[in-house]
Amino acid sequence: MANILDGIKLSKQIKQEIKEEVSKFVEKGNRAPHLSAILVGENGASVTYVDNKIKDCQAVGFRSSLVRLPETISEEELLNEISKLNIDDSLDGFIVQLPLPKHIDQEKIIMAINPDKDVDGFHPENFGKMALEMDGFLPATPYGIMVMLERYNISTEGKDVVVIGRSRIVGKPMSILMSRKGNPGDSTVTLTHSKTKDLVEYTKKADIVITALGVPHFLKAEMIKDGAVIVDVGITRVDDSTKERGFYLAGDVDFSEVAAKASWITPVPGGVGPMTRAMLLKNTMQSYTNNIQ
Repeated sequence: MANILDGIKLSKQIKQEIKEEVSKFVEKGNRAPHLSAILVGENGASVTYVDNKIKDCQAVGFRSSLVRLPETISEEELLNEISKLNIDDSLDGFIVQLPLPKHIDQEKIIMAINPDKDVDGFHPENFGKMALEMDGFLPATPYGIMVMLERYNISTEGKDVVVIGRSRIVGKPMSILMSRKGNPGDSTVTLTHSKTKDLVEYTKKADIVITALGVPHFLKAEMIKDGAVIVDVGITRVDDSTKERGFYLAGDVDFSEVAAKASWITPVPGGVGPMTRAMLLKNTMQSYTNNIQ
C-alpha cells in the first residue's frame, strides 16, 4: 500500500514556518505582508477559494484584502482596478480569481498584472523566467508539487516522469520544472495530452506520474508500474445523491486501486490543493522580503 503525500500536514508545517518569519519582521517594526484578491461575480468555487485564502492570511499574520466586483463589470473597469493594485505600495501581491465572466478577455487581464505582484505566477514574464531558470514567481500548484517532492525526499534525478495534461497553469510548468537542473528536477519528462497516442505505453514506464486532466478516476492501476509515485492534481465534483452534500470530490486517479500498487500517492482532497494555497503565501512572502530589503 502506498505512502500518502499528505498536503494538509505539510502545508500546516509550511504555514507555521511563514508565520514565524512574519513575526520576526513585524517585531523589527516592519509592516505585515499584504495579499489582495480580486473576485468578479459569485462563482461558488471561486468564493470558497478566496475565503480560504483570507483565512490562510490570517493564520500566518498577513494582512489580506478583497476587491469584490459584480459579474457585469466591464473589462475596462476591471483593468482600472488592477492598475490601482499595481501601484499600491502597501501591497506585496494580488491575484485575480479565475475563471472570469465570458465578456472579459482573460489574457488581457493576466498581462495587465504587475509581474512583481503576480503571486499566482501566471504572467508571461514569470513563466519565461521559470523556463530560463531565473528567479521569479512559480505558478502555485506546480511549485507546491515541487516542494512536496522535496520535503518527502522523493528522488527525481534521472527518473522518467509523465505529465498528463498540458495546461499552462499545471501541465506545461510542471514539465519545465521537473526537467530543470537541481532537486527536485533532473528528470526525463514526457508531456502527454488528449492527442497522445497509446498514453498507457508512457504511463506504464513512468517512475513518477503527475496527472492534471480533470477526468475522475482516469488513471487505473493497470496504467502504472509497481512502485510508481503518483501525483493527482485533478479535482472534480461528482454528483452523488447518497452523499450529504449531493456530490463528492474525485481526483484523476482511481485511488484505492492505484494506491495498492504505487509507492507514494497524493489523496484528493488533501493532497495538492492545500500545497497550492501554501505556495501563494510563500510567493507573497518572497515579494514582501524583496520589498522590505
